Amino acid sequence: MSAPGAESLSACLTERLRTAIAAEGGWLGFDRFMAEALYAPGLGYYTRGTPVFGAMPALGAGGAEAGSDFVTAPELSPHFGRALARQLGQALQATGTHEVLEFGAGSGALAEQLLDSLGAHVQRYTIVDVSGTLQARQAERLARFAPRVQWLSAWPDTIEAVVVGNEVLDAMPVQLLHFDGRQWQERGVALEDGTLAWADRPTALRPPGEHGFVPGTVTEIHPQAEAFIRSLAERLQRGAAFFIDYGFPEAEYYHPQRTGGTLMCHRAHRSDAEPLLDVGSKDITAHVNFSAIALAGQDAGLQVLGYTSQARFLLNCGLLELLQGADIRAKAMAQKLITEHEMGELFKVLGFVKGPDVGADFGAIGFAAGDRSHTL
Repeated sequence: MSAPGAESLSACLTERLRTAIAAEGGWLGFDRFMAEALYAPGLGYYTRGTPVFGAMPALGAGGAEAGSDFVTAPELSPHFGRALARQLGQALQATGTHEVLEFGAGSGALAEQLLDSLGAHVQRYTIVDVSGTLQARQAERLARFAPRVQWLSAWPDTIEAVVVGNEVLDAMPVQLLHFDGRQWQERGVALEDGTLAWADRPTALRPPGEHGFVPGTVTEIHPQAEAFIRSLAERLQRGAAFFIDYGFPEAEYYHPQRTGGTLMCHRAHRSDAEPLLDVGSKDITAHVNFSAIALAGQDAGLQVLGYTSQARFLLNCGLLELLQGADIRAKAMAQKLITEHEMGELFKVLGFVKGPDVGADFGAIGFAAGDRSHTL
Protein backbone atom coordinates (compact mmCIF):
# COMPACT_ATOMS: atom_id res chain seq x y z
CA MET A 1 0.00 0.00 0.00
CA SER A 2 1.50 3.36 -1.02
CA ALA A 3 2.06 6.16 1.47
CA PRO A 4 -0.51 8.95 1.50
CA GLY A 5 0.28 11.84 -0.84
CA ALA A 6 0.97 15.44 0.06
CA GLU A 7 -2.60 16.55 -0.73
CA SER A 8 -4.08 13.88 1.53
CA LEU A 9 -1.70 14.77 4.37
CA SER A 10 -2.49 18.46 3.97
CA ALA A 11 -6.21 17.72 4.13
CA CYS A 12 -5.73 15.74 7.35
CA LEU A 13 -3.60 18.51 8.85
CA THR A 14 -6.14 21.16 7.87
CA GLU A 15 -8.88 19.18 9.60
CA ARG A 16 -6.68 18.89 12.69
CA LEU A 17 -6.26 22.68 12.62
CA ARG A 18 -10.02 23.23 12.25
CA THR A 19 -10.53 21.16 15.40
CA ALA A 20 -7.84 23.13 17.26
CA ILE A 21 -9.35 26.46 16.19
CA ALA A 22 -12.79 25.37 17.39
CA ALA A 23 -11.35 24.19 20.71
CA GLU A 24 -9.74 27.61 21.20
CA GLY A 25 -12.97 29.50 20.66
CA GLY A 26 -12.55 30.21 16.96
CA TRP A 27 -9.07 31.77 16.95
CA LEU A 28 -5.59 30.21 17.03
CA GLY A 29 -2.41 32.23 17.52
CA PHE A 30 -0.02 32.02 14.59
CA ASP A 31 2.68 30.45 16.77
CA ARG A 32 0.33 27.55 17.50
CA PHE A 33 -0.59 27.32 13.83
CA MET A 34 3.07 27.32 12.75
CA ALA A 35 3.96 24.63 15.29
CA GLU A 36 1.21 22.38 13.92
CA ALA A 37 2.11 23.10 10.30
CA LEU A 38 5.73 22.16 10.86
CA TYR A 39 5.69 19.55 13.64
CA ALA A 40 2.27 17.87 13.98
CA PRO A 41 3.10 14.14 14.34
CA GLY A 42 3.09 12.45 10.94
CA LEU A 43 1.43 15.45 9.25
CA GLY A 44 3.68 18.47 9.74
CA TYR A 45 6.25 19.55 7.23
CA TYR A 46 9.21 18.12 9.18
CA THR A 47 7.47 14.97 10.40
CA ARG A 48 5.72 13.55 7.32
CA GLY A 49 8.88 11.94 5.94
CA THR A 50 9.21 13.63 2.54
CA PRO A 51 12.60 15.00 1.40
CA VAL A 52 13.10 18.69 2.16
CA PHE A 53 16.87 19.32 2.04
CA GLY A 54 18.94 19.32 -1.13
CA ALA A 55 20.13 21.22 -4.17
CA MET A 56 17.58 19.88 -6.66
CA PRO A 57 13.97 21.13 -6.80
CA ALA A 58 10.97 18.93 -7.49
CA LEU A 59 10.46 18.13 -11.16
CA GLY A 60 7.47 17.00 -13.19
CA ALA A 61 4.30 15.53 -11.77
CA GLY A 62 5.92 14.27 -8.57
CA GLY A 63 5.39 17.57 -6.80
CA ALA A 64 7.33 18.45 -3.70
CA GLU A 65 7.86 14.78 -2.87
CA ALA A 66 9.98 14.25 -6.02
CA GLY A 67 12.73 16.67 -4.97
CA SER A 68 13.88 19.06 -2.28
CA ASP A 69 12.41 22.38 -1.17
CA PHE A 70 15.51 24.33 -0.17
CA VAL A 71 19.26 23.95 0.17
CA THR A 72 21.25 24.66 3.32
CA ALA A 73 24.94 25.52 3.43
CA PRO A 74 26.19 21.98 4.25
CA GLU A 75 24.33 20.56 1.21
CA LEU A 76 25.68 23.37 -0.93
CA SER A 77 29.34 22.75 -0.12
CA PRO A 78 31.23 20.42 2.25
CA HIS A 79 33.65 23.27 2.81
CA PHE A 80 31.03 24.92 5.03
CA GLY A 81 31.42 22.19 7.65
CA ARG A 82 35.17 21.99 7.17
CA ALA A 83 35.59 25.70 7.88
CA LEU A 84 33.13 25.64 10.79
CA ALA A 85 35.05 22.68 12.24
CA ARG A 86 38.08 24.91 12.73
CA GLN A 87 36.07 27.17 15.02
CA LEU A 88 34.48 24.25 16.85
CA GLY A 89 37.87 22.62 17.32
CA GLN A 90 39.26 25.79 18.88
CA ALA A 91 36.19 26.07 21.12
CA LEU A 92 36.48 22.44 22.25
CA GLN A 93 40.07 23.08 23.31
CA ALA A 94 39.32 26.43 24.97
CA THR A 95 36.41 25.04 27.00
CA GLY A 96 38.02 21.69 27.80
CA THR A 97 35.09 19.74 26.37
CA HIS A 98 34.98 16.72 24.05
CA GLU A 99 31.40 16.66 22.79
CA VAL A 100 29.60 18.45 19.97
CA LEU A 101 25.83 18.83 20.34
CA GLU A 102 23.87 19.75 17.22
CA PHE A 103 20.28 20.93 17.30
CA GLY A 104 18.16 20.09 14.26
CA ALA A 105 20.71 18.18 12.17
CA GLY A 106 18.56 18.07 9.02
CA SER A 107 19.98 15.67 6.46
CA GLY A 108 23.02 14.94 8.62
CA ALA A 109 25.34 16.63 6.11
CA LEU A 110 26.82 19.06 8.63
CA ALA A 111 27.34 16.35 11.23
CA GLU A 112 29.18 14.25 8.66
CA GLN A 113 31.44 17.15 7.69
CA LEU A 114 32.21 18.04 11.30
CA LEU A 115 32.92 14.47 12.34
CA ASP A 116 35.21 13.97 9.35
CA SER A 117 37.09 17.19 10.07
CA LEU A 118 37.32 17.04 13.86
CA GLY A 119 38.22 13.37 14.11
CA ALA A 120 39.39 12.28 17.55
CA HIS A 121 38.78 15.74 19.03
CA VAL A 122 35.11 14.71 19.34
CA GLN A 123 34.51 11.79 21.67
CA ARG A 124 30.72 12.08 21.34
CA TYR A 125 28.43 13.77 18.85
CA THR A 126 24.88 14.29 20.10
CA ILE A 127 22.00 15.25 17.82
CA VAL A 128 18.79 16.68 19.29
CA ASP A 129 16.02 16.40 16.70
CA VAL A 130 12.26 16.16 17.20
CA SER A 131 11.69 14.42 13.86
CA GLY A 132 11.92 10.64 13.99
CA THR A 133 12.07 10.43 10.19
CA LEU A 134 15.02 12.83 10.06
CA GLN A 135 16.74 10.94 12.86
CA ALA A 136 16.49 7.76 10.79
CA ARG A 137 18.03 9.43 7.74
CA GLN A 138 20.79 10.94 9.84
CA ALA A 139 21.57 7.54 11.37
CA GLU A 140 21.93 5.98 7.94
CA ARG A 141 24.25 8.74 6.77
CA LEU A 142 26.37 8.71 9.93
CA ALA A 143 26.56 4.93 10.41
CA ARG A 144 30.32 4.87 9.91
CA PHE A 145 30.79 7.09 12.97
CA ALA A 146 28.96 4.80 15.39
CA PRO A 147 29.06 4.50 18.37
CA ARG A 148 30.25 8.09 18.85
CA VAL A 149 26.91 9.49 17.62
CA GLN A 150 23.75 9.49 19.74
CA TRP A 151 20.27 10.90 19.22
CA LEU A 152 17.94 12.63 21.65
CA SER A 153 14.39 13.85 21.13
CA ALA A 154 14.51 16.23 24.09
CA TRP A 155 17.00 18.38 25.95
CA PRO A 156 19.66 16.72 28.12
CA ASP A 157 19.54 17.93 31.72
CA THR A 158 23.08 19.31 31.63
CA ILE A 159 25.40 20.12 28.76
CA GLU A 160 29.18 20.24 28.62
CA ALA A 161 29.82 20.58 24.93
CA VAL A 162 30.25 22.85 21.96
CA VAL A 163 26.76 23.45 20.58
CA VAL A 164 25.90 24.19 16.96
CA GLY A 165 22.61 25.08 15.29
CA ASN A 166 22.47 25.75 11.55
CA GLU A 167 19.11 27.15 10.39
CA VAL A 168 17.42 26.11 13.63
CA LEU A 169 16.19 29.38 15.09
CA ASP A 170 14.34 30.40 11.90
CA ALA A 171 12.13 27.30 12.14
CA MET A 172 10.87 28.11 15.63
CA PRO A 173 7.25 29.33 15.76
CA VAL A 174 6.76 33.09 15.90
CA GLN A 175 3.90 35.35 16.93
CA LEU A 176 2.58 37.82 14.35
CA LEU A 177 1.70 41.41 15.20
CA HIS A 178 -0.24 43.89 13.06
CA PHE A 179 -0.19 47.66 13.56
CA ASP A 180 -3.28 49.45 12.22
CA GLY A 181 -1.97 52.94 12.92
CA ARG A 182 -3.56 53.23 16.35
CA GLN A 183 -2.93 49.96 18.16
CA TRP A 184 -1.19 46.62 17.87
CA GLN A 185 -3.15 43.44 17.27
CA GLU A 186 -2.02 39.84 17.32
CA ARG A 187 -2.62 38.08 14.02
CA GLY A 188 -3.89 34.53 14.21
CA VAL A 189 -5.90 32.02 12.23
CA ALA A 190 -9.65 31.55 12.18
CA LEU A 191 -12.19 29.90 9.86
CA GLU A 192 -14.24 31.54 7.13
CA ASP A 193 -16.77 29.09 5.67
CA GLY A 194 -14.49 26.27 6.80
CA THR A 195 -11.39 27.79 5.17
CA LEU A 196 -8.31 28.92 7.10
CA ALA A 197 -8.21 32.73 7.19
CA TRP A 198 -6.32 35.52 8.96
CA ALA A 199 -7.96 37.15 11.97
CA ASP A 200 -6.63 39.84 14.33
CA ARG A 201 -7.44 40.54 17.95
CA PRO A 202 -6.27 43.24 20.42
CA THR A 203 -3.11 42.45 22.35
CA ALA A 204 -0.71 43.94 24.86
CA LEU A 205 2.21 42.43 22.93
CA ARG A 206 4.63 44.80 21.22
CA PRO A 207 7.80 44.51 19.13
CA PRO A 208 10.90 45.48 21.12
CA GLY A 209 11.94 49.13 20.99
CA GLU A 210 10.47 52.13 19.23
CA HIS A 211 11.02 52.03 15.50
CA GLY A 212 8.46 54.35 13.93
CA PHE A 213 6.16 51.64 12.57
CA VAL A 214 3.79 52.76 9.82
CA PRO A 215 0.10 51.77 9.61
CA GLY A 216 -0.39 48.36 8.03
CA THR A 217 2.89 46.93 9.33
CA VAL A 218 2.94 43.18 10.03
CA THR A 219 5.96 41.83 11.88
CA GLU A 220 7.08 38.99 14.14
CA ILE A 221 8.26 38.51 17.69
CA HIS A 222 10.21 35.42 18.76
CA PRO A 223 9.40 34.29 22.31
CA GLN A 224 10.06 30.60 21.54
CA ALA A 225 13.52 31.21 20.10
CA GLU A 226 14.39 33.42 23.06
CA ALA A 227 13.10 30.75 25.47
CA PHE A 228 15.24 28.19 23.62
CA ILE A 229 18.36 30.27 24.26
CA ARG A 230 17.44 30.70 27.93
CA SER A 231 17.01 26.92 28.24
CA LEU A 232 20.41 26.43 26.66
CA ALA A 233 21.96 28.87 29.13
CA GLU A 234 20.33 27.04 32.03
CA ARG A 235 21.67 23.64 30.97
CA LEU A 236 25.07 24.61 29.58
CA GLN A 237 27.57 24.09 32.40
CA ARG A 238 30.69 24.50 30.29
CA GLY A 239 31.07 25.03 26.57
CA ALA A 240 30.30 27.29 23.65
CA ALA A 241 27.47 27.66 21.16
CA PHE A 242 27.32 28.84 17.55
CA PHE A 243 24.11 29.66 15.69
CA ILE A 244 24.10 30.25 11.94
CA ASP A 245 20.94 31.63 10.39
CA TYR A 246 19.46 34.36 8.24
CA GLY A 247 18.46 37.47 10.11
CA PHE A 248 19.28 40.97 11.27
CA PRO A 249 20.04 43.02 14.38
CA GLU A 250 16.97 44.67 15.89
CA ALA A 251 17.36 48.05 14.17
CA GLU A 252 17.34 46.39 10.74
CA TYR A 253 14.72 43.79 11.62
CA TYR A 254 12.17 46.39 12.69
CA HIS A 255 13.13 49.05 10.17
CA PRO A 256 10.02 51.14 9.30
CA GLN A 257 10.35 50.19 5.64
CA ARG A 258 10.10 46.45 6.44
CA THR A 259 6.30 46.69 6.59
CA GLY A 260 5.60 43.07 5.67
CA GLY A 261 7.84 41.38 8.19
CA THR A 262 10.01 38.43 7.21
CA LEU A 263 7.62 35.46 7.28
CA MET A 264 8.16 33.23 4.24
CA CYS A 265 7.32 29.77 2.91
CA HIS A 266 9.61 27.54 0.84
CA ARG A 267 8.72 24.72 -1.55
CA ALA A 268 10.56 23.29 -4.57
CA HIS A 269 13.19 26.07 -4.26
CA ARG A 270 10.53 28.75 -4.63
CA SER A 271 9.25 31.18 -2.02
CA ASP A 272 5.78 32.48 -1.24
CA ALA A 273 4.10 34.42 1.56
CA GLU A 274 0.98 32.24 1.91
CA PRO A 275 1.39 30.00 5.00
CA LEU A 276 -2.33 29.22 5.17
CA LEU A 277 -2.27 27.44 1.80
CA ASP A 278 -1.13 23.81 1.32
CA VAL A 279 -0.46 23.49 5.03
CA GLY A 280 2.25 21.00 5.87
CA SER A 281 3.51 20.80 2.29
CA LYS A 282 5.98 23.66 2.60
CA ASP A 283 8.40 25.15 5.07
CA ILE A 284 7.44 28.22 7.10
CA THR A 285 10.24 30.41 8.42
CA ALA A 286 10.97 33.86 9.82
CA HIS A 287 14.28 35.68 9.97
CA VAL A 288 16.08 35.86 13.30
CA ASN A 289 16.25 38.98 15.46
CA PHE A 290 19.83 38.44 16.57
CA SER A 291 19.70 41.32 19.07
CA ALA A 292 16.92 39.58 20.99
CA ILE A 293 18.74 36.24 20.85
CA ALA A 294 21.98 37.78 22.12
CA LEU A 295 20.18 39.64 24.92
CA ALA A 296 18.26 36.52 25.97
CA GLY A 297 21.49 34.58 26.21
CA GLN A 298 23.36 37.33 28.02
CA ASP A 299 20.57 37.84 30.55
CA ALA A 300 20.53 34.10 31.23
CA GLY A 301 24.26 33.84 31.92
CA LEU A 302 25.94 33.34 28.55
CA GLN A 303 28.75 35.54 27.28
CA VAL A 304 28.60 36.72 23.68
CA LEU A 305 31.67 35.54 21.77
CA GLY A 306 30.90 37.51 18.63
CA TYR A 307 28.48 38.24 15.83
CA THR A 308 29.30 38.61 12.16
CA SER A 309 28.23 37.69 8.65
CA GLN A 310 28.58 34.12 7.43
CA ALA A 311 31.02 35.30 4.79
CA ARG A 312 33.36 36.96 7.27
CA PHE A 313 33.06 34.03 9.69
CA LEU A 314 33.99 31.42 7.08
CA LEU A 315 36.85 33.52 5.71
CA ASN A 316 38.16 33.97 9.26
CA CYS A 317 38.01 30.20 9.66
CA GLY A 318 40.21 29.65 6.61
CA LEU A 319 37.73 28.88 3.85
CA LEU A 320 40.07 30.18 1.12
CA GLU A 321 42.90 28.02 2.40
CA LEU A 322 40.63 24.98 2.43
CA LEU A 323 39.70 25.65 -1.20
CA GLN A 324 43.28 25.46 -2.41
CA GLY A 325 43.49 22.55 -4.83
CA ALA A 326 39.70 22.23 -5.15
CA ASP A 327 38.24 21.91 -8.64
CA ILE A 328 36.29 24.70 -10.35
CA ARG A 329 32.87 23.27 -9.44
CA ALA A 330 33.77 22.95 -5.76
CA LYS A 331 35.07 26.53 -5.70
CA ALA A 332 31.93 27.81 -7.44
CA MET A 333 29.64 26.10 -4.92
CA ALA A 334 31.70 27.33 -1.96
CA GLN A 335 31.58 30.84 -3.37
CA LYS A 336 27.80 30.85 -2.83
CA LEU A 337 28.51 30.62 0.89
CA ILE A 338 30.26 33.99 0.94
CA THR A 339 28.93 36.17 -1.90
CA GLU A 340 26.61 38.97 -0.81
CA HIS A 341 23.74 38.10 -3.15
CA GLU A 342 23.78 34.43 -2.05
CA MET A 343 24.35 33.42 1.59
CA GLY A 344 27.32 35.55 2.57
CA GLU A 345 25.59 38.65 3.93
CA LEU A 346 22.03 37.54 4.72
CA PHE A 347 23.28 34.72 6.98
CA LYS A 348 24.90 35.64 10.27
CA VAL A 349 26.79 33.76 12.98
CA LEU A 350 26.30 34.42 16.70
CA GLY A 351 28.55 32.80 19.28
CA PHE A 352 28.19 32.27 23.04
CA VAL A 353 30.43 30.81 25.73
CA LYS A 354 29.94 29.76 29.35
CA GLY A 355 31.83 28.02 32.11
CA PRO A 356 34.14 28.47 35.09
CA ASP A 357 37.40 30.05 33.93
CA VAL A 358 36.14 30.16 30.34
CA GLY A 359 35.87 33.71 29.08
CA ALA A 360 34.84 35.34 25.84
CA ASP A 361 38.43 36.49 25.37
CA PHE A 362 39.85 33.19 24.13
CA GLY A 363 40.02 34.76 20.67
CA ALA A 364 37.38 32.87 18.72
CA ILE A 365 38.84 32.71 15.22
CA GLY A 366 35.46 33.08 13.49
CA PHE A 367 35.08 36.60 14.87
CA ALA A 368 38.74 37.67 14.60
CA ALA A 369 37.93 40.24 11.90
CA GLY A 370 34.64 41.94 11.11
CA ASP A 371 32.93 41.35 14.47
CA ARG A 372 29.59 43.22 14.49
CA SER A 373 28.64 42.70 18.12
CA HIS A 374 28.38 46.47 18.52
CA THR A 375 25.37 46.48 16.14
CA LEU A 376 23.28 44.15 18.31
